[in-house]
Amino acid sequence: QVQLVESGGGFAQPGGSLIVSCTASGFTFTDYHMSWYRQAPGKERELVATISDFGYRSYVESVKGRFTIWRADDKNTVYLQMGFLKLQDTAVYYCHARENRPAGGAVYWGQGTQVTVSL
Repeated sequence: QVQLVESGGGFAQPGGSLIVSCTASGFTFTDYHMSWYRQAPGKERELVATISDFGYRSYVESVKGRFTIWRADDKNTVYLQMGFLKLQDTAVYYCHARENRPAGGAVYWGQGTQVTVSL
């Protein structure tokens, strides 16, 4: 059974930091690109950061220099370190796994974890 279990998140003040993590099971973690998406109230879900199966990282422009994604393949876990948090970073953060195949690869989602940045 495939599972993506997120943890971390919570509350932070502007300028603060948080870490969210996502532990995978039920598939071969090293065959998957891992990403974090977020969805704020009333907005569409957006891609925040991706780390490929071989470690290449990419970020949405709004978080570059503030967020860091990394993966621990020995733990089947992907992390997102969020720093210099802003009010607009408030959202539900979702873990996403996409199989590294040219087409038709499997895609999995976590259940989401709330991150709230407030004064």
